[in-house]
This record gives sequence, structure tokens and C-alpha cells, in this order.
Amino acid sequence: MVCATIALAGLTRGFAGFGAAMIYMPIASAIMDPKLAAASLLLVDATISLPMVVSATKICDWRTVLPAAGGAVVTVSIGAWVLTNADPYVLRWVLSCVVLVLLAVLVSGWRYTKAPNKRTSFGVGAVSGLLGGMTQLAGPPVITYWMSGPLPVSVIRANLITYFFFTSFGSFAAFWWNGLITQELLLLSLLICPAYGLSIYLGAKGFSKSSGKSYRLLAYTLILGAAITSMPILDGILR
Repeated sequence: MVCATIALAGLTRGFAGFGAAMIYMPIASAIMDPKLAAASLLLVDATISLPMVVSATKICDWRTVLPAAGGAVVTVSIGAWVLTNADPYVLRWVLSCVVLVLLAVLVSGWRYTKAPNKRTSFGVGAVSGLLGGMTQLAGPPVITYWMSGPLPVSVIRANLITYFFFTSFGSFAAFWWNGLITQELLLLSLLICPAYGLSIYLGAKGFSKSSGKSYRLLAYTLILGAAITSMPILDGILR
């Protein structure tokens, strides 16, 4: 089940440049300890996504990516502390609710009309880092920020790939400090890494043949399905 989930997450990550955590974390957290789920996604994603980063850095908007990454690094350790000490059941509800609220913002058509600047980018990154350390859901704030603006799909995707690469360093340090890097984590990561790597490759191939409309529609549909099916209230029906 975990391998199937990480494969679906990888398809979305390769195709859209984001969405892996929004698919993997709610479902995986219903199967295992959310701490283990978050750390395993961090480890395999940072390793497997390196080839995507190389091409993304050539077209991303560095003026907003770097301040956002800086804000995330500042707050990620706070989120990791919450992850270490919070109740797993409560975290699962937080995961589902955060995903649904921010997905609703994206689907609503709301657009951030102001020109992106360093201060706003830093603030969005700080919120993203807090959520990332707490749930590995660093994506929704920066996704909403960049996808609601005027940037083309290719640049948005490159921004997200580059941003997640830089923030993974801060996340890894915070997880290590809070004792989340364990032998159990390394064994799990070795198990799911092949499925994630293959699915990211297939997702990236699919993006090269897609349109901006299909890009958004597929990502929204997968994220919505993951958020709903992973709600604790449905455990008696689905698990």
C-alpha cells in the first residue's frame, strides 16, 4: 500500500513539480506513524528529484525562489518539533484540512494580483516551512502563491522544484535534530525509492506532452482524492 501510494505521489511530482506530499502524507499517515511517513518522503524525494532540479534551475524565477526558501529554513525546525510531540490522530486531521482548504483556494480561481516581491515571498516561505516541518506539506502556500500569479506553467513548475530542493536541506537538519532519522526510516526509504523514482520519470515525460489546463486539472483531482480518502472519519469504511 505504501509503495502504491508513493508511486502515485511520484507521478504527480514528476508531472506537476509538486503534490507528492499532498498525496503521500495523508494516506501514509493512516498506515504508519506520521513521523515516519514525513521523514521517508523527505529522504526519497531529496534523492530522486535531483535530475529534475538541474533543468529547473535554468528557468525558475530566482527573485522569488530564494527569499521563499530562506523563510522556510527559518521556520521548519518549529514545525519538526510539533511533528515530534503532537498526537498522530490530530496530525492526520490537520493534514486533510490544510490540503482541502488550500486546494479550494486554487480551484476557486483566486489570483494573487500584486507583483511578487522579496518580503511576500519570504512570508509565504515561512508559512510553508512551518507546515513542511510539521506535516511535509510545505507545498500548498507556495503553490497557491505562484499558481495564482501570471507566471507560465513551465516557470511555476521550475520554481516549485527548485524551492523544494533548497528547503529539503533545512528539513533534513530539523528532522535529524528531533531524532526522526532512524534505521527504520532508512529501510523503509530503500523499499519505496524504486517506485518513486520510476513514477517521477514517467510523470516528467507526461508533462512534456501536456497543456497548462491538463496540468492543473490532474494535480487538483489527485490531491482532492487523497485528502478525502485519508480522513480519519473514513477509517471504518476504507481501512
